[in-house]
Amino acid sequence: MSNPVFFTAPGTLDQQVPGSAFVLEGAEARHAVTVKRIAVGEAVDIADGAGKRLTGTVTAALPGELTVECLDLADEPRPGTRLVLVQALAKGDRDELAAETATELGIDAVIPWQAERSIVRWKAERAAKAHAKWQSVVTAAAKQARRAWIPEVRAAVDGAGLQAAVAAADLAVILHEDAVRPLRQVLESWLETAMPGDAGSREVLLIVGPEGGISPREVTRLCDAGAVTALLGHHVLRSSTAGPAATVLASDVLGRW
Repeated sequence: MSNPVFFTAPGTLDQQVPGSAFVLEGAEARHAVTVKRIAVGEAVDIADGAGKRLTGTVTAALPGELTVECLDLADEPRPGTRLVLVQALAKGDRDELAAETATELGIDAVIPWQAERSIVRWKAERAAKAHAKWQSVVTAAAKQARRAWIPEVRAAVDGAGLQAAVAAADLAVILHEDAVRPLRQVLESWLETAMPGDAGSREVLLIVGPEGGISPREVTRLCDAGAVTALLGHHVLRSSTAGPAATVLASDVLGRW
């Protein structure tokens, strides 16, 4: 069974070597000692959220401070093809649930999208608070899944912003119930034509609409920017379900699993 993971800031593990001691402080240490009841002698992982993972044994557990002897330090590379969930804002926290579950399943980044039919709106002060909450949800999900990487929650986009993101992506897929080609077929066709030399820098967007679906005008504009539509199964999935389901299928087809 894998060890529980606690996060530290990027760069703080850079000087660690087997036999050295790392001291985890702050909220993560308090969570480890007072909530998780981590004790001396237990094995834990400390990750910096940017791919570096320290595996070690606890040598001291004090309130607000956890000392771990480093047994191993590893760098976990990013997948050759990164998956980005573009999640339309949705009511009832379904959008957050989608980001959370997709993180557990391996998504690399999340983009909140203010779609035309989104009932929820991010404006002014609320936008900053909502973005921070999404990042907190994603970080907690990464810890639950014991990942070394914390997915980035990128800045929220409107229609024009998403068109720009689509144009910059290697592949952008709109999950749409009226699509003709299945998602698996779209991904396999793209893999056949993708340049092998680009394998280390490719990015695939998985675009999910809100409760009322993506408007025809949005589909047209996104396709004009370079996106393609794809069918995800024979049933209509909720906004909170489509992204995670697509993440699983894409991870399989792209050889990430």
